Amino acid sequence: MSSVFAWVDFAEEDRRRMAQVIDLFQEEETRDELGLGVIRDALADLLFPGTSTIQTRARYFLFVPWIYLRHETRATSGADVARKARADEDKLIVALVQGGERPIGAEKRAALQRPASSVYWAGLAKWRIRRFRGSQEQYHRAWTSLMQRSREAAPDDDEEPGDAATVAWDPEIPEAPADFLKVSSFSLLRPEAEYLQQRILGLGPTLLGHLVGKTKPAEDAQFAWTHPEASAFPERLGHQLEHARLFSEAMHGAALLYNLMLAERRKNAKWIDTYRTQFNSWSELLLGHAETFSAWDRADFWSLAEYARARVTFRTRRFVNDWLDLALTASKPRNLADDTRALTLVGERERELKRSRARLGNPRALERWTGAAGVQPLNYRWPRVRVIVGDILKGLEG
Repeated sequence: MSSVFAWVDFAEEDRRRMAQVIDLFQEEETRDELGLGVIRDALADLLFPGTSTIQTRARYFLFVPWIYLRHETRATSGADVARKARADEDKLIVALVQGGERPIGAEKRAALQRPASSVYWAGLAKWRIRRFRGSQEQYHRAWTSLMQRSREAAPDDDEEPGDAATVAWDPEIPEAPADFLKVSSFSLLRPEAEYLQQRILGLGPTLLGHLVGKTKPAEDAQFAWTHPEASAFPERLGHQLEHARLFSEAMHGAALLYNLMLAERRKNAKWIDTYRTQFNSWSELLLGHAETFSAWDRADFWSLAEYARARVTFRTRRFVNDWLDLALTASKPRNLADDTRALTLVGERERELKRSRARLGNPRALERWTGAAGVQPLNYRWPRVRVIVGDILKGLEG
């Protein structure tokens, strides 16, 4: 019998978190095998609010409201809005393909389980583009009453329904191109880019805001901390990013060790050699930044995690601190690959999280391991953020 995720229609934030968990299972580089995701995601939300791992391009922050505003203008009924909006999303996929783009759902089309509107729904609220506070399903159910409120908010009672003021969306959203559901692209017009920039800047001082307001595109930067202008980031934002970098680099060793342990249990010589090599490289990185890591204020890091509203359990915090104590005090971190303390720590952490499903203690679960499990360094959604920021900066260039 296959397993399924299900949830009751409660708070939008709870729904968003569950959707993100499901999405993360689809992306190998974001798999949270050692329970670090709660810290990773909180720091990512702090640095890059409104983003997610499955967003692709910035113009979706306009495509989605354009579709719904189109149906406000047409006075679509509450009984039809969900179906017709989804039909428009399917048209948008075709329009983007016609424009030479590769949109969300290009391969699956009508079979797509999570259309762009679902992917961007939370971000639209965070950037204050969406005013309606609730899930997409709740929005559809409230459609009739929202349209009534829109008509009541109109300055002239004789206006047509299509001229009513929107109560669900920011009234400053740029006007949609007339043919955006026929042929479209991800290229932002300058007014569109300026609007998105202002929405982000309105969130207060964030690294995302600095990137769209003060930098140039950095398409080759592998991480936010390797951005060519990183040394010029404002002190407060640079401080946050430095904590994120140190946590990513230090904890990467635990992920590599976990995969090495799995490879050794599988007796796969190729995988063992791969992870031994990568673990040794990680060791050299730690030694190369020994002074920085020795000066790392971990108490300040945990304060930042609390400020970012990370829901860190006692066990997670203990695991992180225990690993850091081992990794950052070892004269030769590479020796941790054979250190009983490190091996026990990682093994107990997996059992703590997965219990009977732990690969290190379950031969059947181990057999299903395909050679990589959460092995990439934490990047805090940077690959997605880099593209979205690039879209906005290119649009600002006109």
